[in-house]
Amino acid sequence: MKTISIRKKCLAVFLCTFLTVSIAACQKPSEEEETLKDRDKEISQELEFDHSMELSYAEQFAVDYYKDGYVLITISNGDRYLVIPEGKKTPQELDEGIVLLYQPIDHIYLAASAVMDMFVSINALDRIRFSSLKTESWYVEEARTAMERGSILYAGKYSAPDYEQILDESCGLAIENTMIYHTPEVKEQMESSGIPVFVDYSSYEKKPLGRTEWVKLYGLLSGKEEEATAAFDREKEAFEQISQDKATGKTVAFFYITSNGEVNVRKASDYLPKMIEMAGGSYILKQDEEDDSVSSTMSMDMESFYAAAKDADYIIYNSTVDGEISTVDELTEKSGLLEHFKAVEEGNVYCTSKNLYQSTMKLGSIISDLYKILHGEEDTLTYIYRLE
Repeated sequence: MKTISIRKKCLAVFLCTFLTVSIAACQKPSEEEETLKDRDKEISQELEFDHSMELSYAEQFAVDYYKDGYVLITISNGDRYLVIPEGKKTPQELDEGIVLLYQPIDHIYLAASAVMDMFVSINALDRIRFSSLKTESWYVEEARTAMERGSILYAGKYSAPDYEQILDESCGLAIENTMIYHTPEVKEQMESSGIPVFVDYSSYEKKPLGRTEWVKLYGLLSGKEEEATAAFDREKEAFEQISQDKATGKTVAFFYITSNGEVNVRKASDYLPKMIEMAGGSYILKQDEEDDSVSSTMSMDMESFYAAAKDADYIIYNSTVDGEISTVDELTEKSGLLEHFKAVEEGNVYCTSKNLYQSTMKLGSIISDLYKILHGEEDTLTYIYRLE
């Protein structure tokens, strides 16, 4: 009987390890985790649940408030973080696996670059001390200025941070994007050094405003909840004003060409195609509507892209990966097939500015640009420009 029991325990350990590694590798939340509806709110006998944060669009996180100022954050991948108010004690007998975050949370190491704009929008830039990007890589003006004057320091890229520098200044939190799962040893080293790691899943949101609503979570972490609500409401109002217009019937393709000649496109379920639709357009690449994977992009060969998008009324080249281009000729040099696209023949070819991805809190302005293009009112574009 003892042998059987030992075997069962070994099998259980193996399965747990296997499942943990598989989840980390795939980075795909289960359906139960994605909805977050069945999350456990009874995490300690010392904590009395009070209410949950009201979310309008975000589906990848949830926030539960408890008496005496304690707050539990749950992410769609199952990670949980308990925010402990300054001066309060750590509750006893907490559920296993909950990461403790002690307020005030400052000296943050920010490796999720899309989050920087959220901190800027709520006037919480002073909470960030370290950046995984160098000064010249920031297109968020406030972040670049902060690094130039030394209030934010470069502390190594996400896959190779300067642990000594980060530890010397008592880093209170590392905010990473899901790329950290490609270098799990970095996350483990941070945590073993006493630095909690928070993984941002805002890019997994299916709705544009869902991604923007993550500002409420960072408002919570930085003690700026009112400012975060106001920042979100401003973007929400901008979206709602534009999305009330009727569809134009115009089709749009959004893409970039990789170094090996493949075309990387957004999936129809991604937030950016939804922004195109909210602006009155129709995203032409809809072949992935039944695709249930969490990745927001997919690659295809140029011939397949040509077959799917050659009749698009507008094509927009995504410059955030390999840099901006100025002319249609620069684009067609990447592939001769592009010369035969309807949009190229009619002169409806555009490019994004390189700061598009980092402008997380400017989605209202970006959708306004799309609206202006689709309605022939493009004199004052901000994040997208026409190629000559």
